[in-house]
Amino acid sequence: MKSIFSSHNGSLETPIHIITWVMIFFFPILFIDRQGNGVVDWMEYVRHCVNPLAFCVVFYINYFELVPKMLLNKKTNKYIFINVVLIFLIGIGLALFMRFLGGHGPLHPGPRHLFDIRWIFFIQNLFMMAVTAGLAAAIRMSQQWAKAETARQEAEKSRSEAELKNLRSQLNPHFLLNTLNNIYALIAFNSDRAQEAVQELSKLLRHVLYDNQQSYVSLGKECDFILNYVELMKIRLSKDVKVDVSIDIKPDSQTSIAPLIFISLIENAFKHGISPTEPSFIRIKLSENDEGEVCCNICNSNYPKSTSDKSGSGIGLEQVNKRLELMYPDHYQWVKGVQEENVYSSVLTIQTK
Repeated sequence: MKSIFSSHNGSLETPIHIITWVMIFFFPILFIDRQGNGVVDWMEYVRHCVNPLAFCVVFYINYFELVPKMLLNKKTNKYIFINVVLIFLIGIGLALFMRFLGGHGPLHPGPRHLFDIRWIFFIQNLFMMAVTAGLAAAIRMSQQWAKAETARQEAEKSRSEAELKNLRSQLNPHFLLNTLNNIYALIAFNSDRAQEAVQELSKLLRHVLYDNQQSYVSLGKECDFILNYVELMKIRLSKDVKVDVSIDIKPDSQTSIAPLIFISLIENAFKHGISPTEPSFIRIKLSENDEGEVCCNICNSNYPKSTSDKSGSGIGLEQVNKRLELMYPDHYQWVKGVQEENVYSSVLTIQTK
């Protein structure tokens, strides 16, 4: 049998056992009759302790042996049978021991009323031991359920982290593909601006390759990345496209935010908000308040691409939604859609605290 002082079920188990044993063996000394010289009547002390000791035996046999080896292994019938035999034998032994100490066992052929009273105590002891066995089973099974729940939560956390890592690994080539498409378009008509775009891209890739591997980055660093990205995108735009960017955050803001969580929204605005022949606009506003609420508000003219347009795989917004569900469940609001006058709006609000 394992030691009752084992700590495998938590740091509180050992103190609970110690307190229980102290109550069983120390408290009776305070209540038993003493001899005239103040010496403890040890025979009376034993009578006070023998019943609780029997209950403890039933409890620990169930707690350390029967419950983990039988009940938790779905051997319920065997568990019940062994408990019935165990409780009955301990009950008989308890009655015989009390008779040995000077009392009368339940089978003592004394007066009728004494015979009945001893049987009542015998049945009462059996019932209390059965309750004790049930208590041991309830405590041990609750600990097992708690362990199983903890293991389930750890597995869920590991699954979520693996899924987030997978989403980030998908986002990197997706982002790079869209950016390279823009640079490719520049090479055809302005090689100098294409070289400038490559330099800007190197700055962005530094953020993507290093900061994107973290679960969170500072909002200030993410804003710098967004500004660099917008500058890169503006290189290929005509004068008919107006791009306004407003950053309203605290200076050197250290508010933590998921990396690249807004970039797909901005990519979507550049992809669907620009017409090669019509005046177009993109307005981007990123702000935070004192309560830790970060808001990315994007409006753009709406010129949906045709199905033949391959400038992007279309997985960006889907990834954003998945990452929000994993990293900010019940702590974000995302409202998007076409408004009046052919304007598309996307407003993502995240509660970071």
